[in-house]
Amino acid sequence: MSDELVRMERINKFFGRVQALSDVTLAVRRKEIVGLLGDNGAGKSTLIKILSGALRADTGDIYLRGNRVDIRNTTDAMAYGIETIYQDSALVTELSIARNVFLGREPVKNPRWLNRLDQRLMSEVARESLRKAGITKEIPPTTPISALSGGERQAVAIARAMHFESDLIILDEPTNNLGVEETKGVLRFVRSARDSGHSCIFIAHNIYHVFQVVDRIIILRRGKKVADDIDPKRTTIEAVEELITGLEINKGV
Repeated sequence: MSDELVRMERINKFFGRVQALSDVTLAVRRKEIVGLLGDNGAGKSTLIKILSGALRADTGDIYLRGNRVDIRNTTDAMAYGIETIYQDSALVTELSIARNVFLGREPVKNPRWLNRLDQRLMSEVARESLRKAGITKEIPPTTPISALSGGERQAVAIARAMHFESDLIILDEPTNNLGVEETKGVLRFVRSARDSGHSCIFIAHNIYHVFQVVDRIIILRRGKKVADDIDPKRTTIEAVEELITGLEINKGV
């Protein structure tokens, strides 16, 4: 059996006359962290939005565990086990940690027709999920998101993805605007996700962060894939930067 979890094959996307993606094919294996890199306008966000259901490709196919799937919206993506964590974490700051972990999927007590939320279950799950996501200090599940640091908010978003057993967690610029310690925490959470059996796509402008956690690097440039199987242990940040910018084309000239 192939160890591929997700494959995007010959993905094309146009915005008017502008081609944002041109025949992009990539795969993510099980229990693998892939770094998706590229300069502004390279097509990273467009590709991820297609995989997460926020956009539709004009042409191309998506396969999950070897089966072709039709991801029409974000609900479809979540049903297929694909969870996307954006820079702002898509959390409701007025609600508690527990409510945000279950946002839109809250458990209710019996009898179900009374529609009473199971607060105790949500709190227990939130506390355990945060522990699995790498939060070592005790934070009450009733704590509102507004009271958390940026790194702790990212931890809640990752905890949600891990609890609902998302096979693929997409992290879009998760370390932007975070302090040094918070950034270390987010990178630790990414490693924890892989150790718990999840695959990840990690998007970041900071290549140093990427090198610390990913197993493989994919590079897009001007909507095309220019590198697919870069091992961060066998290359340098400078070499990757040259591929991102296209400077390697003129090397030696």
